[in-house]
Amino acid sequence: MEFTGKVVLVTGAAKGMGFGCATKFANEDASVALVDIDSENLLKVEKDLIASGKKVKAFVADISKSESVSAMMDEVIKTFGALDVIANCAGIQTYGDAIETTDEVWDKTLDVNVKSMYLTAKFGVPHIRKRGSGAIVNISSVQSYVSQKQVVAYATSKGAINALTRAMAVDFAQDKIRVNTVAPGSINTPMLRFAAETHSGGKSVAEIFADWGKSHPIGRIGEIEEVAELVAFLASDRAKFITGSDYVIDGGLISQAPVVLPNS
Repeated sequence: MEFTGKVVLVTGAAKGMGFGCATKFANEDASVALVDIDSENLLKVEKDLIASGKKVKAFVADISKSESVSAMMDEVIKTFGALDVIANCAGIQTYGDAIETTDEVWDKTLDVNVKSMYLTAKFGVPHIRKRGSGAIVNISSVQSYVSQKQVVAYATSKGAINALTRAMAVDFAQDKIRVNTVAPGSINTPMLRFAAETHSGGKSVAEIFADWGKSHPIGRIGEIEEVAELVAFLASDRAKFITGSDYVIDGGLISQAPVVLPNS
């Protein structure tokens, strides 16, 4: 119960890693602001968590828009009275190289994946300052370090998150607000299922997940609960000397060189 008395805002809370993080913080006795643009799934998450005795409230917002984030943050403070932690988990996956990617896709990818994190800090940090300390955890990706084909906007956005995190860590260190990045590999989320369906080649999602798992030295893809554990640690007082850092959680994916040896 290390988040008792803390208020945590989680973006992308309607599903995937955001849902996993929101559930983790709620289970650790935090008051959790659930933020997403997907109102249907968000309200279901809110209902289910409240039914299990958790202290949560749903806030439907377009986190890529300044006016939307500002209004949402006002409602969060009106509801909970304070803010201690921001977990930026919202994101979208887009495909295409530099030639194929349209201006609209480029702008939307950067707005949702990066601008949203700048905006939650812009409107959230003044409230965290009032608490004397706090934390921000930004979900990035291993594709901030390495890239597959046809993801120019997505990979760019994830690299930008790492740079944004370091800049904010330096800016807010004097306020005792720590800012760190979590970079997952393949995680069992709706976004990954969408990627599997997009590149199915006639295989089932389960078969594709098994194939992708083989590229991770641990031998499988990750689960949202495993990412949530790392996010919660970085947001907790146990990590109070950690800021400006990137934490990879990928089952060893980017540690292994793509070299096939005889009899291996």
